[in-house]
Amino acid sequence: MALPTDFAMSANNPTAGILGRKVGMTQVFDESGSVVPVTVVQAGPCHVLQVKTLDRDGYEAIQVGFLDKPRRLASRSERGHVAKLESKRAKKRAEGGVEAIAKPGCEPKRLVREFRGPASGFAGGVELGGEITVASLEGVASVDVTSTSKGRGFSGAMKRHNFAGQRATHGVKKCHRHLGGTGCSTYPGRVFKGKKMPGQYGNARTTVRNQKLVGVDVENNLLLIRGAVPGHKNAFVVVRTANMLK
Repeated sequence: MALPTDFAMSANNPTAGILGRKVGMTQVFDESGSVVPVTVVQAGPCHVLQVKTLDRDGYEAIQVGFLDKPRRLASRSERGHVAKLESKRAKKRAEGGVEAIAKPGCEPKRLVREFRGPASGFAGGVELGGEITVASLEGVASVDVTSTSKGRGFSGAMKRHNFAGQRATHGVKKCHRHLGGTGCSTYPGRVFKGKKMPGQYGNARTTVRNQKLVGVDVENNLLLIRGAVPGHKNAFVVVRTANMLK
């Protein structure tokens, strides 16, 4: 089952990562009384579904899942990924002396992602079937947030690329928001690839880096992240320790 991979910090520093859902935006006051705009993220608890090793998988990572998925909506492969299922193939492998892969023994998950790095390098330590909570992010100064940005459909160059548009006075007739000239002269006589033009805007995987972590509410599983993060309300997000600190 191919899954997207999220790269974390180097093994020299403890790594922390968690999955969650965007709740919305609000504002809080810091110690000096200044207003700080924050995005509230409901993060975790997340179950560790798999611990990947160099010997078996060729790389080191932990696979985590967020938010239980009803079994009636989960496929057999999704159910078999988290719990042992009886099957003819499993019975034959057991009779042949093939050791079954350990399962976390939890419910199927709606969101599954991987964090690269050895399990021993994660804050607090992780093990198969264990839980990761927002407590693992306490003391972290900055985080990277990954999500799918809001889809805005087919948009013009002014909205998509922040173009200024054409003049609203002399010489411009009914094309004030148009892109303008895009072609070249007789040579090369074509439009170069990558030219900023109207097209699909949004609905893409986006990462916002070095967002300050303002607060961690362990009791309610909430993270307060300074500024805006990609995605609509209730969008799934991946929060991990920043790996490109300023």
